[in-house]
Amino acid sequence: MVSYCKNYYFIGLMLFSVVNYGQSAILEDLKGRVNADGTTVDGIYVINLRTEKAVITDTDGYFETKAMPGDTMLFSAIQYKSVKIVLKENDFNSVLLFVKMQPAMIELQEVVIKRYNNINSVALGIVPVNQKKYTVAERRYATASSSRLNPMGFDPVLNLISGRTAMLKKELVVEKKLFFINLLDDMFDKNHFLNKLKIPSEYIKGFEYYAVDNERFTMILETKNYVTTEFLLSELAIKYKEIIGSENK
Repeated sequence: MVSYCKNYYFIGLMLFSVVNYGQSAILEDLKGRVNADGTTVDGIYVINLRTEKAVITDTDGYFETKAMPGDTMLFSAIQYKSVKIVLKENDFNSVLLFVKMQPAMIELQEVVIKRYNNINSVALGIVPVNQKKYTVAERRYATASSSRLNPMGFDPVLNLISGRTAMLKKELVVEKKLFFINLLDDMFDKNHFLNKLKIPSEYIKGFEYYAVDNERFTMILETKNYVTTEFLLSELAIKYKEIIGSENK
């Protein structure tokens, strides 16, 4: 038993050392271009899941950010399927990192929907009544951090030491921000940002990311109350324009 504990401690110490070394590594410049079969590629979010830093592709699909080998990059937009790439050393040696994305939806000529509201997982007894529903990122984080929810998987202690739990927690935060951005896009079109809020076209995506970083705003946004959301959005727009104005001086 003593020998087992010593081995367990040694493995944990090694993993901790590896994680610390990775975190202290110097960030490098990463340049790339997102391709989507000739369709518009501007406004694609490029997010480093380790650092939570995000940039947005320009009108030609180009982007530039800071990262290091081993980082997981998330490429996401409403109209495309999300893409995750774990960076390798040669990705930084190449002139550009090329990323191909696929449309998230296929347009159909006709859709026939039949609703069977009485037949669902709750009615069939598969899922208990009022059970909380989890997103993909929430499920991954829950199973990685809880031995009760993941008795046959990786040890939660090893996940914690190796940094996997922290990475999944950051991914959960990013997923929530993208959810709010999608909700914001559903409520307000581009003309609203341009003509009413007077946000320059090239700053609209950045403003959306700035807005959903505000916890008070996201609480109101989640209620889908248009009037209150619009009011708070106007307040944030004033502050945001002051920020970009000072940066451009």
